Amino acid sequence: MWPIQPDELEAGHVPPDGADGGDAWYFVFVGNELVVKMEHGAPQPITADDFRWFDMEVEHKHFLGSFRGRHCFTLRAAGQAADGFPTVGLRGLLGRTEQAIFYLAGRAQQVLEWHDTHRFCGRCGTEMEDHTNDRAKECPQCGLINYPRLSPSIIVLVTRGEEMLLARNAAWPQGMYSTLAGFVEPGESIEQTVHREVLEEVGLRLGELRYFGSQSWPFPNSLMLGFHAEYESGDIVCQEEEIADAQWFTADNMPQTPPNTAISGWLIKEHVDRVKAGAG
Repeated sequence: MWPIQPDELEAGHVPPDGADGGDAWYFVFVGNELVVKMEHGAPQPITADDFRWFDMEVEHKHFLGSFRGRHCFTLRAAGQAADGFPTVGLRGLLGRTEQAIFYLAGRAQQVLEWHDTHRFCGRCGTEMEDHTNDRAKECPQCGLINYPRLSPSIIVLVTRGEEMLLARNAAWPQGMYSTLAGFVEPGESIEQTVHREVLEEVGLRLGELRYFGSQSWPFPNSLMLGFHAEYESGDIVCQEEEIADAQWFTADNMPQTPPNTAISGWLIKEHVDRVKAGAG
């Protein structure tokens, strides 16, 4: 559940002297694509030494901290990487590299997105400045402070005995099913969001909720809070234009579902494992 152990990442926003050395990791984004190098078939971050060979202009650069003793930076750049250094979207990292690398890349992209979208004060329009003590933007005119934005959302697997409810979003490919999810609205608790989203999307009422875990999901800045929930009552009625189909499935009758690199996959796997253990 913890791709990055608590003692592996020392987060920070001010680099220590000498942090920008040759072996520092650079998470270089051109648009929404990350420049990587391939090692044994797996995409990896480039280093500061690698970047020196690139014909690229740095638009802005931020220190992320140190991961396993290696300093890390994120950069927004324009231009061409050297031959042999492909670019890949964050989704292209899932299942292809160590999960810790995916989470670091997600952190890197979110810091860039926050910088890009908070250059001017949303209250008075003045150009923002970097906060002296925190990773934040501060308005020198009115004092407004903006921290990197996170959007909390819920994701829930509804179960009825051995059965699990899986749904297909209207925008997804045919045959792909997953758990239900939705964003927390102002004034709601996380638990209220779970009940509301399930009722809105498939018309079902829930009984007991059990918190499962969380996952940072940088598309663009979600924090997914996962739950298992017991079915209480109701018949499936799919929300128009949102849910194309929703059905009850068993471990022996599964559609295509997300991989175990996503929290939806974790939720499904835990239920399937629990059912199989009970049958054994």
